[in-house]
Amino acid sequence: MRPDTPAENVDHTTEAARLERTAGLYPEDAEALLLRAAAHLELAGDRPAATTLYDRLLSSLDGLENPHLVRALKASNLWEYDHEAEARAIIDGIRASAPRDPAPWVIVAESLEAHDELEAAEETFTEAANLLLTDGAEPPYSTHPLLFGRHRVRRMRGLPHDTWDTVADSLHTSPVSLDELHDPKRVWSLGSDNPAELEAEISRLRAELGAYREALSRPFPVAVLHWPTSELEELLSAYPGLSSEYPSHQQHLSTIESALRELSSSGTPNLGIVTGTVPSYEAFAASEGASPGDVTLLPQYATTLAARGRAVVWPPQRAAVCWCGSGGAYEGCHGAE
Repeated sequence: MRPDTPAENVDHTTEAARLERTAGLYPEDAEALLLRAAAHLELAGDRPAATTLYDRLLSSLDGLENPHLVRALKASNLWEYDHEAEARAIIDGIRASAPRDPAPWVIVAESLEAHDELEAAEETFTEAANLLLTDGAEPPYSTHPLLFGRHRVRRMRGLPHDTWDTVADSLHTSPVSLDELHDPKRVWSLGSDNPAELEAEISRLRAELGAYREALSRPFPVAVLHWPTSELEELLSAYPGLSSEYPSHQQHLSTIESALRELSSSGTPNLGIVTGTVPSYEAFAASEGASPGDVTLLPQYATTLAARGRAVVWPPQRAAVCWCGSGGAYEGCHGAE
């Protein structure tokens, strides 16, 4: 989640500098920390400095978890300080590469919308919905902004409801309907001197704020710890006492999937997977004053990684790459179990 606190309440430049220093101390979290630093720089009005941070991240593509997200944020930022041509080129590239993560789609579509490119914004939202929501299952939470954004843009264009708009309506939980929230005439009512119209608009804004706060308050995922093959081998070599917890890598992967399915069937929401590394785990153990060979430390490590934004949502989209690192599609790998 990007910061949105007004500049008069936060020294965004100082906070950005602090996050950059923290990224130097925790290189495994540098991507997330530098993205937040760039957002603070944008809020401070220093958009060229924010672009510099995005370029810094993109210069090390091999280490990025989500290069499409970084490009999308860079495009949105560039357009805000008159680099429209470059921003459009990046947006076209993102759409052509068809990322499987909804976040880059939302950012570029909203950037188009913000600059009154409503038709292009709708096309972008629709491309993403058709790509990411294909198996008939209930759309995951991460895709809701796609459907809500698409609904908003179509309402602004005066288009009739279609199937995706109906899905968006069904996902919307606020007491004020999406049609009312996205009504273009709401803008006109803000200039009214009619108390009834202004009171109605205040009620709508409260409903929107409530939905936004609910999104912000969603807890970090209930996360299960995953060790890649090489990391697990290194871990067990250094701490053989953990062998009882991890008899084999294949069993480790099966245990992750079965545990998540059991949690899901019991009604536990917001599930995820965090990937561990031995250096990171050893540093965590040292910070806790504990031995890395202590098996009770493992769930604490997983929770800490999730709290630091390292969790990947489970289950993946069915056509997405499996979380285990095999390179195959989830539906043909652990999703087929």
